[in-house]
Amino acid sequence: MPKGHMMKTSLKALAVAAGLLAGAGLGAAPARAAGGEDHLPEVHFSFNGPFGHFDRASAQRGFQVYKEVCSNCHSMRLLSYRNLRELGLSDAEVRAIAATVQVTDGPNDEGQMFERPGRPSDRFHSPFANEKAARAANNGALPPDLSVITKAREGGASYIHALLNGYEDPPAGVTLMPGMNYNKYFAGHQIAMAQPLSSDGQVEYTDGTKPTVDQMTRDVAQFLTWAAEPEMEQRKALGVKMVLFFTVLGGLAYAVKRKIWADVH
Repeated sequence: MPKGHMMKTSLKALAVAAGLLAGAGLGAAPARAAGGEDHLPEVHFSFNGPFGHFDRASAQRGFQVYKEVCSNCHSMRLLSYRNLRELGLSDAEVRAIAATVQVTDGPNDEGQMFERPGRPSDRFHSPFANEKAARAANNGALPPDLSVITKAREGGASYIHALLNGYEDPPAGVTLMPGMNYNKYFAGHQIAMAQPLSSDGQVEYTDGTKPTVDQMTRDVAQFLTWAAEPEMEQRKALGVKMVLFFTVLGGLAYAVKRKIWADVH
């Protein structure tokens, strides 16, 4: 394939991806001040830093928030239900979660497609059959897939947390377009997605954690980060081992050098 054609194909693919992400809220770039500086509030997550790790209890609660709230509009096509075992869910729990959805399968022996309960090997169920159905249900906006949203957006989990907490009444003099909502952390401040987490207790946690809006947004940000980078802990552990290895290797090399050149004047 000629290099020019390959470059055009790549640019088209990037343009399509950018369009999908810009469709409906979570996929858009964070709001910036006039000078171009982000104003996302600082939020500490357990996975921050070189020794960070996922808080699996928080991620499990975040999956509950996604399942009960976010999955009504947003898909996560890159995840299978069996991946939830990595969050500490049992096989029985994963099978029960998968079985709550109906999956189109087939054809059967008669050549017909049919519906069956979901299995752990199935991908997360998408709320809409196709893009046109998704846009028709959301006033023309396309809710982005959330599989890797924290890697796709500058600020990652902090942006998700800020965006979900950033809904407020528009300032004086600001007129919203029909069907839009004001969000101080969204680029342009007008967002098609209505506030998904608007009141404490909207999701009922079973582990005793108080489901405030801030807690729910932290939990779903934790879950989405795990979904986008499930290998993060292993990567950080390997990085620490490599730093220690090269530190010891450097010390040994220096000691050998001192030994060899000790008698040279």
